[in-house]
Amino acid sequence: MRAALAAWLVLSLLGGTGAADMCGAPPAAPSHSVPAPQLSPEERLSPHMPESLRCDACHAIAFQIEEQLRKAEGKVGKKALKESDYIEVLERSCSQDWESYGVLELDGEKRLSGPGLPRQQPLSVLVSGGPWPGRLSKLCHGYVGEQGEAHIYGAHRRGPAALRQLLCHGDKGPCAGRKERQDPSKALQNEL
Repeated sequence: MRAALAAWLVLSLLGGTGAADMCGAPPAAPSHSVPAPQLSPEERLSPHMPESLRCDACHAIAFQIEEQLRKAEGKVGKKALKESDYIEVLERSCSQDWESYGVLELDGEKRLSGPGLPRQQPLSVLVSGGPWPGRLSKLCHGYVGEQGEAHIYGAHRRGPAALRQLLCHGDKGPCAGRKERQDPSKALQNEL
C-alpha cells in the first residue's frame, strides 16, 4: 500500500498534477499589452521637433523656465533677479538634460509627456531619450533668442499663464488657435 501511494505521489508530481491542480490553481493575473508608439521617419530622425508636438514642447519649456526662475528668485527672497542672473537661469533652463520627457501615444495621437504636462493614462509606453532632449533644448534656445531674455523674464514676473501665453499661445505660437489639452482626470470630473 505504501509503495502504491509513494508511486502515485511521484507520478502525480512528475505529471504536473500536484496539490494546486487538485484544489484549483490560483487565477492567472490579467495581462495587458501596451504597444510603444510607432514613430514616423520625421519623428525618429529629424533634428527638429515635429509640428504635431510643438505645442506640448512649448508647454514643457515654459514649465521648466518658470520652475528655474522661481527657484532662483526663492534664493534671493522672491525679489526680482538682476539681468545677469536671469540670463544665466534661462541658459541653464535650456541647456538642461531634458531626459524626463518623451513621446507616447494616447488615443491614436502622439503626445509629449513629462513634468509640467498633463498626466497621461497609467498604461502607456513612453519613448524617452533619443532625439527628444536635443529637440527640446534647441527649441528652448530658439524661444529665448526669438523673444529675448528680458521679455521672457517680464512675462515670468506676471505669472505662469503670461509666460505660456508669450511663448506658446501668441499669434505665431505653436499652440495658436488650439485649446489647451485637459488633464484626463479633470476631464472625467467635468463629465460627472
